[in-house]
Amino acid sequence: MAQKLLINKVKLARLPSNGGSFSWCTLALGLGFPCGSPKARVPQAETPRGRTAGSLVKKYSSILSLASVITLSLSSLSLAADPFRVDNARDIGENTEKAFHTLFVLGDYFGAKEPLKVAEVEEPNEPLAYALRASLAFTEEDWETLNTYAQKTLKAAKKLQKKDPLRSNLYLAVGHFMDGTYIYEKDGPLGAIQKLQLVFKYFDAAEVIDRNDPELNLIKGYMDLLLAVNLPFSNPEQAIARFQAYAAPNYLVHRGIAVAYRDLKDYETALEFADKALEIAPENPEHYYLKGQILRQIGKQENNIPILEKAVAHFSRAITQESQLPKFIVKPLRRELNQTNKKIAEIKAETANK
Repeated sequence: MAQKLLINKVKLARLPSNGGSFSWCTLALGLGFPCGSPKARVPQAETPRGRTAGSLVKKYSSILSLASVITLSLSSLSLAADPFRVDNARDIGENTEKAFHTLFVLGDYFGAKEPLKVAEVEEPNEPLAYALRASLAFTEEDWETLNTYAQKTLKAAKKLQKKDPLRSNLYLAVGHFMDGTYIYEKDGPLGAIQKLQLVFKYFDAAEVIDRNDPELNLIKGYMDLLLAVNLPFSNPEQAIARFQAYAAPNYLVHRGIAVAYRDLKDYETALEFADKALEIAPENPEHYYLKGQILRQIGKQENNIPILEKAVAHFSRAITQESQLPKFIVKPLRRELNQTNKKIAEIKAETANK
């Protein structure tokens, strides 16, 4: 139902206006996420539900770009054959895992490139490796490389059809979405509608096999959250509950839920889940950025200088690792830090004048 609503809205080229950006960056990470400028993927605290059709496609592209990369992680933060499943585990690939660990546990975008190069040679049949590479190309606005690795994702996914039809369909969905991202950049949003239909087709096929699969629920769950938070007449709590119950690993689940509640302006709940993500993966600077955003909104609402100062501390902590983050994250991070400092100065000035 949600996908039909989205497609119909895009066909009408009109969605309720206004809105900010959905992070997660990060998925994509990387949802997954996932296409317009990577600026669309940078976490923004102000995100009312709904926006123009073109902007929503950008947000969708951002989340799948992110979601496609966050299909692998480490619930125990140690490399394992399959971080998602205890039963019916798959052999994902050591180098692919290492790249993901570097990207989403450590938050090091540039450090992930080397293990991906090795993975392409030593794990040539793993579609996630190509999805990760495509997602990095997205962050660099390298659309031709994005297209190249979208096609490689599709090719590897097709090869899995007999051996692992669930993951085959899952990465066919991911590959078509990334291909749609490329089409969007070249031809605009209407050219990507057919790709959206294919994305939902293959997600549905994967759900028929096992709708409770953790890897499927991580990727599709980020997209469901995006729809639920931004489309009218949707049910965010239902999407959040399913994501929390069936997706894995935990720290990506916590991060996604924090972003969803942030965009719903339920900042206290968002803060709870941001803390959980930080507790599990404390070296990722994007987690400090996300918590800083939430604290900033609470501090602005309450005109509370101590809370705003905590936001400044978290932004500043993220900036200490800016060398491993892309420019499209660093620029708004610094802007939000400056804006928070200005807000503190304004409150102090108002207080002094009373």
